[in-house]
Amino acid sequence: MVYYRRLGEVPRKRHSQFRGADGALYHEEMQGEEGFTWTQSFLYHRRIPTAITAAESHPDGGGPLLPNDPLLPRHLRTHAFKAGGDPILDRRVLMGNSDVTISYVAADTDSPLYRNAVGDELVYVEAGSAVLESSYGRMPVGDGDYVVIPTSTTHRWRLLGDELRLFVVTASGGGHIRPPKRFMSPFGQFLDGSPFNERDIRGPEELTSAEGPAEVYVRHRRGVTRYDYAYHPFDVVGWDGYNYPYALSIRDFTPSTGALHLPPPTYITFEGPGFVICSFVPRMFDYHPDAVKVPYNHANVDSDEVLFYCGGDFMSRAGTGIGMGSISLHPAGYIHGPQPGSAEKSLKVARTEEYAVMVDTFRPLDLGPGLSEAEDPDYAWSWARGAGIDVGG
Repeated sequence: MVYYRRLGEVPRKRHSQFRGADGALYHEEMQGEEGFTWTQSFLYHRRIPTAITAAESHPDGGGPLLPNDPLLPRHLRTHAFKAGGDPILDRRVLMGNSDVTISYVAADTDSPLYRNAVGDELVYVEAGSAVLESSYGRMPVGDGDYVVIPTSTTHRWRLLGDELRLFVVTASGGGHIRPPKRFMSPFGQFLDGSPFNERDIRGPEELTSAEGPAEVYVRHRRGVTRYDYAYHPFDVVGWDGYNYPYALSIRDFTPSTGALHLPPPTYITFEGPGFVICSFVPRMFDYHPDAVKVPYNHANVDSDEVLFYCGGDFMSRAGTGIGMGSISLHPAGYIHGPQPGSAEKSLKVARTEEYAVMVDTFRPLDLGPGLSEAEDPDYAWSWARGAGIDVGG
């Protein structure tokens, strides 16, 4: 994360004696990034956090990724996924590459304890509410929240309703998901003019106290292992540092506007190794008197583009079947743009009311096993059909 937080009790000096009321020494754990050279947090446990009593392999739930061949734009209707399972182990892998994995889950039960030891996770809450419990404490989240979970954070999801729908972006090649460098000072403060800042970011609110043994599922570079721990990882009396899970509501992202159309990098919200994540939110349309207010046709020369449509009215995609919960993939090498007729319809419209999350990757995305369950087979031909052109596909 980008600035200092502290919760509970910590000693005045790192690596110094810190004891409970009974005189027992607390156990210090450092969670850091990039070895010992980047941001760190220090957690203080009542019991040693290292004692495992059993370990076994667990199916990783991924499945093979297949090339997007023939190269086609894709449309997935995620609301076709019926609720079932937990927010972690029952994710459906939709697409991915050596840098990133994109998944979706419609959960109806709490998750087990979990730790991703490969890379950071960014979870967008499409619907429902939950509490993210971690070694850092409890953090309530709800629809419209981005939740960033740093690598190796032990956590679980507690549902607050019957269903929780999550769009998940994982830095599966390793590395970290952070706010864009251009919005930050060299010392990590958000600059004036950035589309969000420290006041918009929420961290854990209170510690989660737990005792006794615990099972923890750990994703590592070769699969998933289930550990039995002698002591619960949530026995933390306090922590401080710069590395912790946090939430940002997409509604707190303040968009830029211009006289003429601004390109997608204007809306970058997070960046990871080999990908960026953008937020499209309600905003005033372009105000030049001759502005064409929907995006121009474009070819993704260096990236595959994924859009998750999560609220409002998607004017430029009218007639394609895209709606709430849709995910579109427009791969590099394919020219795409608004549907026929939408440019003319936009000319007298003052503002857009849509919410969408975009992931741009800089390596080609392969297709995951979850894609076939919800794919719209007619999407690739929607531009031709919208223009009254017969197609055989």
